[in-house]
Amino acid sequence: MPRPEPVHIVKDRREKALRGLVDAVPYARHLGVTFERRGDELTAILNYSDRLIGNPILPALHGGAIGAFLEISAHVELSWGMVWQMMEDGGDGAAAIEAGQYPGMPKTIDFTVDYLRSGLPRDAYARAQVNRAGRRYASVRVEAWQDNRDRLFAAATGHFLMPKRDG
Repeated sequence: MPRPEPVHIVKDRREKALRGLVDAVPYARHLGVTFERRGDELTAILNYSDRLIGNPILPALHGGAIGAFLEISAHVELSWGMVWQMMEDGGDGAAAIEAGQYPGMPKTIDFTVDYLRSGLPRDAYARAQVNRAGRRYASVRVEAWQDNRDRLFAAATGHFLMPKRDG
């Protein structure tokens, strides 16, 4: 039986794949959205910047920036699921990811944001949970918080058209 690859090589490959996936979303770079990975679980981070303030009197994060952050989180979560599967299955899919050839991004059908409280002028975090993912359609719930995971400041539900898969 062949020896498994060293864990640092597998980890580096997964981190590179995630960076490549996020880099394919220009608006994520514009907003300063990054992702942390623990196994196959992703946490999105909206890194605070003064330019994200929508109401300087409060001050509060702009609702559009919050909505975009949540939608980016959902898109990347769905795409990461496809990329993860391709890497774990090995073969041509893993080689394509290594070469920087990622599957297409899901297309938003609808996306509803619930603004639960003002976003404070600090970093924000989000996790997306895929409720249903079929070959053509997916449903995702996203929750966002700042200082306390139990104290959400925004949540969203979205439905997406999944990209066609080869084969």
